[in-house]
Amino acid sequence: MGTLISHFIFLGLFTHSPLHIFLFSITMIMFLMALSGNGLMILLINVSPHLHTPMYFFLSWLSLMDLMLISTIVPRMAVDFLMGSISFTGCGLQILFFLTLTGGECFLLAFMAYDRYVAISNPLRYSVVMSRHVCWLMVSGSWLFGLVDGLIQAVFTLSFPYCGSQEIDHFFCDVPAVLKLACADTSLYETMIYVCCILMLLLPFSVISASYLKILVAVLRMRSAEGCQKAFATCSSHMAVVSLFYGAAMITYMRPQTYHSSKQDKVVSVFYTMITPMLNPLIYSLRNKEVARALKKLLWRCLCSREQD
Repeated sequence: MGTLISHFIFLGLFTHSPLHIFLFSITMIMFLMALSGNGLMILLINVSPHLHTPMYFFLSWLSLMDLMLISTIVPRMAVDFLMGSISFTGCGLQILFFLTLTGGECFLLAFMAYDRYVAISNPLRYSVVMSRHVCWLMVSGSWLFGLVDGLIQAVFTLSFPYCGSQEIDHFFCDVPAVLKLACADTSLYETMIYVCCILMLLLPFSVISASYLKILVAVLRMRSAEGCQKAFATCSSHMAVVSLFYGAAMITYMRPQTYHSSKQDKVVSVFYTMITPMLNPLIYSLRNKEVARALKKLLWRCLCSREQD
């Protein structure tokens, strides 16, 4: 067995060619857009009384998770692009935060789908079923499930000896990419991760699918064309987010390892680590009149306060 390594080197998404430097600049712009968009969404929901409903309560937590997720990946990627390595402990912490946030978002999206199902299918009991206490339990459960998954995988991944190559063929510490460098048999653990990922993805996705199937049935029974239109507008935003996030995650984690290529994994990972956090605020705000109204009120309030000064 060789000398145990103390740090890793990312091969990353980019080289230092002019084209890749341009793409790196685009990535940093996406990062800033995600920070400002999600930060603005959290601010709007907190300062606007008419947005203090379960749907926006969940949306504010989704924005926080997206903000933290992209902040876990992109700044570290930028440092690695400029400087080149990450410590063993730093890699473990990135695994912990990444899996906590992605796992939590899986369950939060499922709870958001259930919230829309109750709102559309049983509006008279909505305030009772989706009480403040229930909403907090759902958000806490999402964080707890994500944290347990993150802790288990981070601890087990770091328990293996790493004494070969230091080069991770990825742009962040993704568990399958890190395990390729272990100088021990990881096949049993990789099988466990595969089963765990299927459960973490399929259980929430089953709730989402069942919720939207029942929503579709309820919408088709509606006599009001305006009610139908409003229901479809609200749910289509959530479905767009679910499709982006779950589609990329399933392609990455639910395929057998024999069908994986490092280049393909890196490209697909960009969707749920960068593109989805950037697009979520846009998806929810562009087709949402209540969010647009809250933004106008906030801008008007800022303009009035400037004029008074």
